[in-house]
Amino acid sequence: MKGVQELRQALARYLTEKGLEAVTAWGEQRRCRPGRAVAAVSLRGMECKGSGLQDYLGERFDGDRGQWEELYGKTVELTFGLDVYAATVEAVHSGLEVLTAALDREGPAGMRVVELTVGEPCYRQESKGYLCPVQGRFRVWAVARSGEDGSFLDFEVRGEHKV
Repeated sequence: MKGVQELRQALARYLTEKGLEAVTAWGEQRRCRPGRAVAAVSLRGMECKGSGLQDYLGERFDGDRGQWEELYGKTVELTFGLDVYAATVEAVHSGLEVLTAALDREGPAGMRVVELTVGEPCYRQESKGYLCPVQGRFRVWAVARSGEDGSFLDFEVRGEHKV
């Protein structure tokens, strides 16, 4: 994965695969579906942190090019909105159960859940349904490899456990 938008889409796909319909953008009128909860995935924040000596991670052998390459990177904490919408409070609670179970120990590939905050469901007159604000913080690595001339090639988002 290369960009933050891809991570947002990957998170929505992951939640849908785990049983909670999730979308990345939509109009207000589509939020409430009879008997089902839907999560709206949005990016709310991003914080980059250095990971070591000038962000140097080490070397790796590139078998395709037949040479060693240096890796540089930063840890990135992404804050996503995972707001749950539904027509009834019961459907909101069902959606929250699926959401918290899906993110209990893991997340999408390369994204580690750091914190999950769930608010109180409230009725919204304009959408004629309930909203439960949810926010999740995820940790990823942004990794770049150096080119032959020492310049950085594109940064890529990688998992926390593999480089």
